[in-house]
Amino acid sequence: MSRIKPHKILEVYEDKKVRRIYTKSIVPGKVAFDERTVRDGKDEYREFDPRRSKLAAAIAKGCTNAGIRKKDVILYLGASHGYTCSFVSDMVGKEGLIFGIDPAPRVVRDLVFLSLYRKNIVPMLTDANHIEEYDDKVCLVDVVFQDIAQRNQAEIFIKNCQKFLKKGGYGLLAIKSRSIDVKRKPKGIFSEVRQALEKEFTVIDFRSLEPFEKDHAMIIIKK
Repeated sequence: MSRIKPHKILEVYEDKKVRRIYTKSIVPGKVAFDERTVRDGKDEYREFDPRRSKLAAAIAKGCTNAGIRKKDVILYLGASHGYTCSFVSDMVGKEGLIFGIDPAPRVVRDLVFLSLYRKNIVPMLTDANHIEEYDDKVCLVDVVFQDIAQRNQAEIFIKNCQKFLKKGGYGLLAIKSRSIDVKRKPKGIFSEVRQALEKEFTVIDFRSLEPFEKDHAMIIIKK
């Protein structure tokens, strides 16, 4: 009998015995990031490492609703090389879609290679600060996911959620306190960002990501 069971977070799986979380791969046999895989019949599960992903860290810390569903359309700001993006790709499935935005040509090149076999990822070389650069290329989305190390990260997130997030949709903001102010205590920064978000949206979850990610937190909102 398989030890891999559905997690309380939709489209995520777990092995409670070894305390690991997984997604079910939409492209079995393809490993892009040297992640562990587990076979169960025809299905292949990829280990989602909380030390390599803020989303995995939030789930490992007890997040109750990540807001990501099968067939969702996602606006992913700060997609980088695509590690977390590849797991979100599994979560939304082949009928879902991810607009993966990043301003760095080197990492977008990696994202393009990933998208050659993960067909639900659309890499976009653009800056999340400048909505006008992709306004005509992105539709309304079910989820905005942001992982950006910039001082104005909360402002970027709010602006993109106001523009692209459907009513009833979810937003996930990975806050990097040291990118906002290296001299201030992270707790104070997290509190300020949360207050700013609460003026616009309903905050449904807040998690410090320690010990997986130092001075980071995840805030999840609903529009």
